[in-house]
Amino acid sequence: MFDKILIANRGEIALRILRACKDMGVRTVAAHSTADAEAMHVRFADESICIGPPSATQSYLNIPALITACELTGAQAVHPGYGFLSEKAEFAQILEEHGLTFIGPKAEHIRLMGDKIAAKETMRRLGVPVVPGSEGGIDSDAEALAVAAEMGYPVLVKAAAGGGGRGMKVARSAEELPRALATARAEAKAAFGDDAVYLEKYLQKPRHIEVQLFADSHGNVVHLGERDCSLQRRHQKVMEESPSPALTPAQREEIGETVASAIRQLGYLGAGTIEFLYEDGRFYFIEMNTRIQVEHPVTEAIYDVDLVREQIRVAAGEKLSFRQKDLKPRGHAIECRINAENPKTFVPNPGLIKYFHAPGGLGVRLDSAIYEGYRIPPYYDSLIGKLIIHADSRAECLMRLRRALSEIVVDGVNTTLPLFEELIENPDIQAGDYDIHWLERWLASQTE
Repeated sequence: MFDKILIANRGEIALRILRACKDMGVRTVAAHSTADAEAMHVRFADESICIGPPSATQSYLNIPALITACELTGAQAVHPGYGFLSEKAEFAQILEEHGLTFIGPKAEHIRLMGDKIAAKETMRRLGVPVVPGSEGGIDSDAEALAVAAEMGYPVLVKAAAGGGGRGMKVARSAEELPRALATARAEAKAAFGDDAVYLEKYLQKPRHIEVQLFADSHGNVVHLGERDCSLQRRHQKVMEESPSPALTPAQREEIGETVASAIRQLGYLGAGTIEFLYEDGRFYFIEMNTRIQVEHPVTEAIYDVDLVREQIRVAAGEKLSFRQKDLKPRGHAIECRINAENPKTFVPNPGLIKYFHAPGGLGVRLDSAIYEGYRIPPYYDSLIGKLIIHADSRAECLMRLRRALSEIVVDGVNTTLPLFEELIENPDIQAGDYDIHWLERWLASQTE
């Protein structure tokens, strides 16, 4: 096991990693920007080291600064969390070259799954169902029009190196397709430095279902059920739950075994999530995330496991601490992503936390790094916390969530907490009857 781990992230996930390390008796180094000098994980870490100014490109994305931080502190491994460098194959490769351990998958698998076209073809070859679409990148408008005509409209133009909804445009007719291609290419070039795009069939009312996977270096692979992440705004997840209200136990087991078999064949290592669109009883692979997910706590709740601890153990060469037969889900869990944003316009609202009160009680977990007197910096993502609720049933989970939302207080900045208070009173949400377009339709109806 490692003696010391450097945490190359910030906010709630940095604190989450720190807590797992402390539970294991592993010393921690908080690598932080000048803007995060007063962050909670920096205060709690065994050591801290400043890696640059507020700009992420000069700090959290600065690979030389992070390597130097490891050398100065004697850290043997780096946990990247999510975002920033967590899915940067180059970072994993450079750490290995410097004799440091990247707590995550192998660089080759990060690189493979980072190319959406190659990832789709790989999954197809390994027996995972995929969305109908082009076999590779689209080189011209003429080629795109031919592929779309064969598939039928509407179609989705997607960036090959994309994620988070960037470089993704819908074309509902041949007339719309050239413009969608040009816009998607421009967005992809700006966001990822790569303007390659491909086409997929645009599903009308799908759900977003993802399967949590884990693999060690001894050939052991498990799946930990699914999460339903269909409540989204602009392709960004807002609320997640597990198990999905849409799946049967048989479907859950079948898709879990299918993806576990696929990553076993890949020789994958560590935590990974395979994401699907699900419609009319069928799954369609869209991408694989080669890192811990923001929404991992809902899986932890129903399986009673520590996924970050398992990441560290597996990266250190140890065997998984559980087998497939040990993983028995219990109850239901829901996570709400709390952002420092206007709940109506979603404009970010960084600033000073004047008063803060956390909810509590049985089955209530709040992953957050804010505190009274903390100033939320304007330089990073607006996520300030995740409220995770666990109960024996979905109905009880919603009741407990209602109670927790009535207790939590964040004063001084706007947050999206009022949005969740409205959502849980909606009949569709209560019935579990929603798809990936539901939230945007509902938000649009609120402004009419």
